[in-house]
Amino acid sequence: MKCINCGTENNLKERTANQGRCKQCQHPFVFEPTAMGNIKITDPMFAKVIAEISANNTLFFTPKQLLYFLDNRLKAKSFKLSGFGCLYIFFNIWVTGFFGGILSSIFSSDNFWLIINLIYQVCVIIYLYNQTKSTKLSYVSRQASAKALRVIGTLILVVGILTSLFVLNSFIVFVIVVILGILSIYLGTRQIDRNKSTQEFLISQSQFQAWLDKWQQFNGSSPKILPSAREELAPATINPDVTAYSFDRLVVCDSSTIAQFLIANNFHFENNCAILSITGYPQSIFATTMEMLRRNPDLQVYALHDCSPRGMNLVNHLRSSDAWFLNSNVTIIDVGLLPRQIIATQRGMFIQTSPESAQDAKQLAVNVRQTLTTEELAWLDSGNFVELESFTPQRLIKVLQRGIAGSRDLATDDSNLMIIGDAGSDIYAVESFG
Repeated sequence: MKCINCGTENNLKERTANQGRCKQCQHPFVFEPTAMGNIKITDPMFAKVIAEISANNTLFFTPKQLLYFLDNRLKAKSFKLSGFGCLYIFFNIWVTGFFGGILSSIFSSDNFWLIINLIYQVCVIIYLYNQTKSTKLSYVSRQASAKALRVIGTLILVVGILTSLFVLNSFIVFVIVVILGILSIYLGTRQIDRNKSTQEFLISQSQFQAWLDKWQQFNGSSPKILPSAREELAPATINPDVTAYSFDRLVVCDSSTIAQFLIANNFHFENNCAILSITGYPQSIFATTMEMLRRNPDLQVYALHDCSPRGMNLVNHLRSSDAWFLNSNVTIIDVGLLPRQIIATQRGMFIQTSPESAQDAKQLAVNVRQTLTTEELAWLDSGNFVELESFTPQRLIKVLQRGIAGSRDLATDDSNLMIIGDAGSDIYAVESFG
């Protein structure tokens, strides 16, 4: 493994002999891939992940965004159809030849070649089927496993039928290979159609935090990783000349973490908008900012939230709370995340599920549930949810920019907006999240 401090290559023996330090500069290694089980992480890999998520140290990011990014990078290596094909052919020949040869020589029978090969096919089918159901794999990897099942089934049928009829001349073998081939194709097709896109993290958040703490201890904190959003209760002093103005746009986030992320990346300056969280972040300027916003009769409010029961309630809270826009005709645009956006583009989404989310969804207010389609309600009631932090900084910023740009003229048909709620409502939703 290469030392990220001096670039010297250190093999396992050298790392072990030097107590996990570089033989050249004595810089400690954070990760030891040989002792990590199935998950292999090296110091250069972790450094590269940090550089990529921050766009080469130009964008701030949250620790959880880094967790999602690292998890996605690890899962991308988990299953690839092209690589599996080569391994399948190799082990098909090796397993049959090695074990079949040993058993045939011991028992003086050629039948063991065939038996071992059929057992191998069964094991491959079971392995691939389990892969299609594994929430530790990405949606793409599970779909690739399902497609591999269909390919393997086709090969078993073609090669098995030809061999059983013209080489072995065995009806029993013919029946077995037909059953195996059809079963593999059936399971692959069923899993492609039924494949749920919910996922789990390969690594726990506590384990990741321990790695991150150790990384920062040995290598210093990344200048672009955000700390937890601070609660600043004391109001800040703002120049009266500034408070005389207002904003045309306001972005309201359902968490202080996302609001902090947008502010840290200067989204408010570059897009001429105010940014607040529904929790009142940043507290030091919240009251003053709301006072400025209420002066603008043409204000447009953009709601940005997780696709979760709590996030679904954000627009309703903005419209019904006297701390926000109760009895106001301000236009509210729900940028997302919405279930319809996830359902339409779930391939690239990190969808999670939990019993708590399912319970919270069923307890949503009636007027909130009425804004959702039957398909969206079923999706939420199943406990599904997607967090904004599952998106990289670049993608999250671009999606929000597009949502704002596409809603500047609500009167046009190409604004990518739809009215939600009753007819004549001044609440809109963006149909696509990027």
